[in-house]
Amino acid sequence: MRNPVQQTPLFPEPEQPGRILDARLHLLDRQVLDVDGVPVTTVDDLELEAVENLPGERTTMLTAILTGPVLATRVFGGRPPASRWVRLPWSVVTDVGTALHLGVRGASLDATWTERWVRDHVIARIPGGRHDPG
Repeated sequence: MRNPVQQTPLFPEPEQPGRILDARLHLLDRQVLDVDGVPVTTVDDLELEAVENLPGERTTMLTAILTGPVLATRVFGGRPPASRWVRLPWSVVTDVGTALHLGVRGASLDATWTERWVRDHVIARIPGGRHDPG
């Protein structure tokens, strides 16, 4: 007896422009390194935008990496307010591998302001904290 549901052959998806990434596998919680290989931050969240390619056809594009003070929200739950996120535009990312590499220096980004503040206001006050002994 023949199956009442007609079998249609499955065709592979057409090739998409750009690179397809699995956010959880390739991006979230990855270390971000600046152009000199210096650690800057980690990827805490992503900013996505819906873009219409053709009339009636929408695609989601990654526009920015979000980072910020999320430790307390991971422990206690919830989300930090949008004003607390530091936004790194996706256009500054040059490579995605075991870490994300940026094409700019980390010192020029707002993501490192807490480290700079601790360095200048806490570490610098410790005797010997203003110079590298090496």
